[in-house]
Amino acid sequence: MPENLIIPSVDLRIGALEEYNRRQKEKAHHRQKGPKPRPCITLSREFGCEGYPVAESLLKLMPEQTGDQWVLVDKDVLDEVARRHHVSREILEALGTKNRILSQVLATFSERWKTDHEYFELLCSHIVSLAEQGNVIIVGLGGAIITHHREHCYDFRIFGSREFKIGSICQRMNLPPDKAADLIEKQQAQIDNFTREFLFEDEANPAIYDLLFNNDRMCPETMARTIADYVAGRIAAGTADKRHV
Repeated sequence: MPENLIIPSVDLRIGALEEYNRRQKEKAHHRQKGPKPRPCITLSREFGCEGYPVAESLLKLMPEQTGDQWVLVDKDVLDEVARRHHVSREILEALGTKNRILSQVLATFSERWKTDHEYFELLCSHIVSLAEQGNVIIVGLGGAIITHHREHCYDFRIFGSREFKIGSICQRMNLPPDKAADLIEKQQAQIDNFTREFLFEDEANPAIYDLLFNNDRMCPETMARTIADYVAGRIAAGTADKRHV
């Protein structure tokens, strides 16, 4: 996929995920029953916006806020997870007795599934499992829609003008403006089709998100700091007043 040129190495992110899983297993032995859920952040963006720079900044900021390791997950990581069966198994084993949660999520969509049932079920399983473990940043994948019902999940979206997105892609991928515009249109159509086909929701619906960010006016570092401060504030205040869906 062309976007691979502007995102971090999958191998590096898989390595971080494996280390994350190892640490979660260690902590599980010392954790009391019924621990308070740890936060999960989902990051949605229009194609061409600077989602990965925001996610990478968050990956540095959130350990400072929570004192725990965080991990970044996106489609390329989960596709590779599906190939590396030991990683896939470890992630899914984290669900444990929480399979009821997964069943509730899948039931929301299952009656209207049209194609690729097994792929979507595996994708959804991994997203729910990681969200339940917490301390994870999920980029794309319809993560905001899938985890929207969980009180410890915080959802954010980045949008931008056509001019900004074309300029960003031109700079990051060294493309001429017409090629950048074509790529943006094609990739955004694929993203929109996925959310409509599988999740039956418009990912641009502002009601899904805690906060929206205009990439024309905010740099990745400012967005990441705002998100980190917001989530830290919500954690400190508790989730009693978080919206219920």
